[in-house]
Amino acid sequence: MQEKGTISIHTENIFPIIKKFLYSDHEIFLRELVSNAVDATQKIKRLATLGQYTGELGDITVEVSFDEKKKTITISDKGLGMTAEEIKKYINQIAFSGATEFVEKFKDAKDANEIIGKFGLGFYSAFMVAKKVEIHTLSYQDGAEPAIWTCDGSTEFEIKKGKRKDRGTDVILYINEDSEEFLDKWKLQGILDKYCKFLPVPIKFGTKSESVEDGVDKDGNKKWKSVEVDNIINTTSPIWTKSPSDLKDEDYLAFYKELYPMSEDPLFWIHLNVDYPFNLTGVLYFPKVKNEFELQRNKIKLFSRQVFITDEVKDIVPEFLMLLHGVIDSPDIPLNVSRSFLQADGNVKKINNYITKKVADKLSELFKKDRKAYEAKWNDIGLFVKYGMISEDKFYEKGKEFTLLKNTNDEYFTLDEYTEKVKAIQTNKDDQTIFLYATDVDKQDSFIASANAKGYDVLVMDSPIDSHFIQHIETKLDKTQLKRVDADVVEKLIQKEDSYANLLTEEQSKQVKELFEKAIDNKSYSVEVEGLSPEEMPVTITMEEWMRRMKDMAQTGGGPMSFYGNMPDSYKVAINGNHPLVDKILKAEGEEARLILAKQAFDLAKLSQGLLTGKDLTAFVKRSVEMI
Repeated sequence: MQEKGTISIHTENIFPIIKKFLYSDHEIFLRELVSNAVDATQKIKRLATLGQYTGELGDITVEVSFDEKKKTITISDKGLGMTAEEIKKYINQIAFSGATEFVEKFKDAKDANEIIGKFGLGFYSAFMVAKKVEIHTLSYQDGAEPAIWTCDGSTEFEIKKGKRKDRGTDVILYINEDSEEFLDKWKLQGILDKYCKFLPVPIKFGTKSESVEDGVDKDGNKKWKSVEVDNIINTTSPIWTKSPSDLKDEDYLAFYKELYPMSEDPLFWIHLNVDYPFNLTGVLYFPKVKNEFELQRNKIKLFSRQVFITDEVKDIVPEFLMLLHGVIDSPDIPLNVSRSFLQADGNVKKINNYITKKVADKLSELFKKDRKAYEAKWNDIGLFVKYGMISEDKFYEKGKEFTLLKNTNDEYFTLDEYTEKVKAIQTNKDDQTIFLYATDVDKQDSFIASANAKGYDVLVMDSPIDSHFIQHIETKLDKTQLKRVDADVVEKLIQKEDSYANLLTEEQSKQVKELFEKAIDNKSYSVEVEGLSPEEMPVTITMEEWMRRMKDMAQTGGGPMSFYGNMPDSYKVAINGNHPLVDKILKAEGEEARLILAKQAFDLAKLSQGLLTGKDLTAFVKRSVEMI
């Protein structure tokens, strides 16, 4: 048996395009060839199960090996094998028509996965790194003859009789000079670990040393010796392929450690398992999220039939769940998948919706089952939930039930519960319920104390996303406003009909205003004299709610809000005309004495806001010592 011919692709331009075009993703050649070997192995197992193959399956391990001297990489399987006719059918005839149009369309393309996936060129990815490829194969069929196929990267091929004795296929790559980096044990091990770690058939790559017991010494202590064993690089039955009823918590935790060895244990997890209207399995973990949450994104791995595809899962997993960790496996997503495919495929949108629903159901279940335990986890999971509430309307509707608000007393409330708690006392003259919140409890302590003195409750909103969450829920809640506790004096935050009158005369108010403006001497601070409770601070410095909120949102990537982040800070200085200190300032002898007292009162207000620094702080301390 010997035959020479031309591969039926109708153009000689295809190989240069494969080589040039696929070079940016050239390591995937190993993923493609090992996946093919696994497919062939699974098919022979299936035929044996159906009784259509009655021979001995034997050892079905797929083996990857290399020879640095011969400059070859070999992928060997004991799967179906091929006859010469099947080689001609499956290898020589690349399954697409209109090759000329294909060449024209893709000659400048940049996405390797797109070309491979669309035209079934997985095997031909071998020519990204090989100057010649041989296939040594023997079909499982009775009476089949072994065959060797050879191609040097042109459209010319040769098929001749082979010498293989056992069922299966060896694919031998003769590595070209530009790709000799792949003739390295650790390079190949890294690629196999990345793409083939969970394939369903054992993958052998060389050997490794293991310590085994070797009797005992004269003192009765165990002795150990080092032996060489097969280096099986994969776990053939990862937990997402098993039934949740067969798994324990320690199984999920062990798998998490396998994926992320340096991470803390996750809070909890969701086991995905659906077979209609699409097929999807996987495990998603809720990690403990730090404020630097950008560092923890892109930790979900996408698989297709246990073959790793990518950790770029933005189109499959909702944006707000990109902080989750874990794996998703769906045979409905092709192995050779491009971003453009993900964006257009109908199944991807269904999977996205399914994952959103599963996460919402899991959170609702945890909340109802053990609220105290749920509250204990809230500081870690709140970021996910709030992000989801902002970005997905469907999630918002479900999330209302289990989204929690925490106050400064470390008490937790749902949105409805909190509205009921504060509605009676924190409703203003315009019938608006006011939620007060703090972003830094320590820094805003004096303002929180003023609010508490009025009987008002204050929420803690200090996560990276809270500025956006506040803006969002304000649009959802009826007749409700959220105001930062230091956005104004407490009487102005929740204005009632019975506000305090200013006891100063118009002339005195004017004099106090001018005196403080002169003492402050800074255009960023606008001074107003107001009638407040005598028990409130003599001077309060605030930034208007809308400006403060825009700046907070700008700091966390507010898009159009970034404009406000670059604006200079501007503050309102409220002088309490009813405070005894203001009366004392007015009655001080000499303008210099009045200015010193005004400056001291202003600096005290700055100090309470953390605004007094540098030379101003030094001068304040010195002045305080002199006044004592």
